[in-house]
Amino acid sequence: MSDETSFGDEVKRAPFPSFNFSVDFYEDKLPPANGAVPTNNGKPVPICTGVFSECTGIDATMEPKVIKEGGRNYGANQRVGQVTFSTVILKRGMTSTAHLWKWWSLVAGGKYAFRLSADITIFEQDGTPAVGFTLERVLPVKFKAPDLNAMTGNAVAIEELHLAHEGLRRWL
Repeated sequence: MSDETSFGDEVKRAPFPSFNFSVDFYEDKLPPANGAVPTNNGKPVPICTGVFSECTGIDATMEPKVIKEGGRNYGANQRVGQVTFSTVILKRGMTSTAHLWKWWSLVAGGKYAFRLSADITIFEQDGTPAVGFTLERVLPVKFKAPDLNAMTGNAVAIEELHLAHEGLRRWL
């Protein structure tokens, strides 16, 4: 196997906790003609960083192409098909921070389909990055304000942002 397809000998580790994660949004655009990209110690400068209580829908599905062959009675041939990505849903306690609302309102208002990329980083218990996912060419497709109910006055107001994207990468 080549290096690209080799799975290697991985160190067996305990699973990562799912409660310690962050989401960083970066401008997703072509680099300038001189190739310079604004960085912060070698990393792109985040436009905004969100602390969320829940992140769901990080998945990719490949629908196989089924080819039925005459004379082959024991199952059909399976070939690689198109990959689709689920909508990622971010939930957080509502605060006065409005970065994500401004992005949503720009896109929903038809002014500009402003795409971002999003890095979702899962941390070890000691705070070091363990694994991450990058969503490419992210577009907000739904904003949901919190449900308000005077009968449950001690519940936290939770807002949701639904994100469509065109690619998923895993890193670290």
